[in-house]
Amino acid sequence: MRDTFVNTVSAALDADPRIAVVLADVSGDRFVDAAARHPERVINVGIREQALVGVAGGLALTGLRPVVHSITPFVVERPFEQLKLDINHQGAGALVVSTGASYDYPGAGRTHMGPGDVALIDTLPGWTVHVPGHPAEVDALLRAALATDDRVYLRLSERVNGEPLLGGPGWQQVRRGGRGVVLAVGPALRPVLAATATLDVTVLYTATIRPFDAAGLRAAVESATADVVLIEPYLRGTSAHEVDDALRDIPHRLLSLGVRREVELRAYGTAEDHEAAHGLGPVGIAAAVRRFLDG
Repeated sequence: MRDTFVNTVSAALDADPRIAVVLADVSGDRFVDAAARHPERVINVGIREQALVGVAGGLALTGLRPVVHSITPFVVERPFEQLKLDINHQGAGALVVSTGASYDYPGAGRTHMGPGDVALIDTLPGWTVHVPGHPAEVDALLRAALATDDRVYLRLSERVNGEPLLGGPGWQQVRRGGRGVVLAVGPALRPVLAATATLDVTVLYTATIRPFDAAGLRAAVESATADVVLIEPYLRGTSAHEVDDALRDIPHRLLSLGVRREVELRAYGTAEDHEAAHGLGPVGIAAAVRRFLDG
């Protein structure tokens, strides 16, 4: 996904004089050629993440379209105050692109893990949030975001689905069943499909979780049952309030799966180890969904 991001944005720098890229060392080596062509619009502030976002806010106020990029906790958690004040409070727009997702780089330890990113962005109004599940989905999402002045968060991951789904921003039906509705966000679709292969459930997928497609969820529930399983590749329950709002007049049950909230996983290992520990692998998802539907 990061390769697609670099290629698309580098081409956009050549084609659109409004595009500017702001880096904090991360991926700086990937933008060397683009920086040589556009030194005034590829800015590396060094390991200064608050300045990363502050500079982007200033560029936006001059009429440029800033693309802000770093590893997930460095571009959302560390400079969150600047996102709140230098972007939102100023009425500025920016395209914030993270890489590393929740635990893609476990060998680097907890400092490089950011499962709370979407929940934090969710506290700020007016953001579109994309969580692509495949590199082929990244290009279209990027191009659309670059053409606006909106506030957009694009969450890249090295966990990918088997194939892209390019059908639009709302919930896309991947499988139809009658016992419940399983919502898979971004790269969560890969383990979800394996986990529900023998279950009579509708599986919906989206790469755009904000704005939330309430109409798509309601339509699926009306065609199945109002037993909903929400599976997000970040903090568990981040979109639970959106599900409840969408179904406020429909009696429903909701099971939220994601990165665990009740305990901090203090481990290195592999991304697969973390996925399993959070119950986000096929085995864990299958067991949780079966218990929920049978309960």
